Amino acid sequence: MLQTAKSKMTVFAAAILVLGALAGRVEAQGQSQTAAAAAPTAAAAPADLSGNYKCQPNPSPCLWGGASASISQSGKNLQIKGDNGATADATLTSDATISAGGTFNSLGIVRPDHSIDWSDGTKWTKQ
Repeated sequence: MLQTAKSKMTVFAAAILVLGALAGRVEAQGQSQTAAAAAPTAAAAPADLSGNYKCQPNPSPCLWGGASASISQSGKNLQIKGDNGATADATLTSDATISAGGTFNSLGIVRPDHSIDWSDGTKWTKQ
């Protein structure tokens, strides 16, 4: 069982890396050399993930934070709090990926509807 969890985590981490690389390529292909050079150096505002989320088993049970969680955000820095009082700091590593440390220790993929698929096998749906 531990080996299966490690395998899933490895595949999930690889998927996040590929998604991040693809996002950078798509963005770069959309600009000409001149346009890219003339573009402002300030980064676009990160996706807004602040709010309340409902945890759905997908396929793992919602153990870390309980049945629901909230995310507060300041730029790319996230504070995640479960309804059981557990907290974790996280970073929005791209518009589509999250790295959560501390007690949560999971990687997340942000979907277009702002739901999050976590490497712990759960999915959080924004309420």
